[in-house]
Amino acid sequence: VQLQASGGGLVQSGGSLRLSCAASGFNVNYYAVGWFRQAPGKEREGISCISSNGRNTYVAESVKGRFTISRDSAKDTIYLQMDNLKLEDTAVYFCTKSRYYRVVGCPRWPGSDGMDYWGKGTLVTVSS
Repeated sequence: VQLQASGGGLVQSGGSLRLSCAASGFNVNYYAVGWFRQAPGKEREGISCISSNGRNTYVAESVKGRFTISRDSAKDTIYLQMDNLKLEDTAVYFCTKSRYYRVVGCPRWPGSDGMDYWGKGTLVTVSS
């Protein structure tokens, strides 16, 4: 199993980025995939998750209305569209795979203990 996050970079406050998570070694139609982030000196935070059937999505209150998760099953890729970025969105963003096979929703999200594989992360830096 591998999850490769990309698309991070430097962006001005109010700008947009789209992160991609290329999944391999498992079928994204059978496992939920989530995005987490960790800022320097802060705890890891669950940002968004998409269920195995793609019909259920979850977004943290801190990014609701600004971030959108989606999936292209044909490409085994999960996206995180981030709009109206704020300084506090600066963090390393990770995509993760749920440990639960074909379970409805995103079990135990926004906690990280429901996830079993993590990508290396991509850095998002928002400047003023």
